[in-house]
Formats: sequence, structure tokens, C-alpha cells
Amino acid sequence: MDTAAARNIEPFVDANRAAEFLVMTRRQLLEMARAGQIPAHPIGQGRRRQWRFRLSELAKALVAKTAVAKAECKISSNSAVPGNRIGGTSTMTA
Repeated sequence: MDTAAARNIEPFVDANRAAEFLVMTRRQLLEMARAGQIPAHPIGQGRRRQWRFRLSELAKALVAKTAVAKAECKISSNSAVPGNRIGGTSTMTA
């Protein structure tokens, strides 16, 4: 299986390497994987699964979550701000 497509397949990495890539502990990474918060690939059945990760999938998920967080921040910053015509109350008196 020495084709160009086979050579371009991204390898899986273990939890230690994925945690290092995301700058977090292995335990935090595995908790997020079990909860479905990050893309992960379980290997095996039962309680003692091995988890494998692709760094490109983790990077895409991180970028997507960052974009969503920025959008939510912009929305929440426009509401309930004193003097803001959109959602705040004016504190000026005539």
C-alpha cells in the first residue's frame, strides 16, 4: 500500500501528544474526549478504551470554538450596556 494517498494520511497521535499540542493536561484532554467536546477516536470496547487524536481535527475544533466564543462575546457586549440604544438603559436626565 505504497500509494500517494496512503503516504498523505495523517497519523493518529496518543493522548500525551494531543495534550501537549493543546497545552493542557492529559487528564483534561481525556475528560473532554469522553464528553464529546473535542474530536477523538476511541479504540477498543469497555471501560479501558485507548483514545487517539488527529492534530488537524483538534486545530479545526479549536478554531471553530474560538470563532463561536468571539461571536457570542460581541453579541453579549451589545446588550445591557448603560447608554447603549440597543439593549441598555440611559442614565442621562434632562
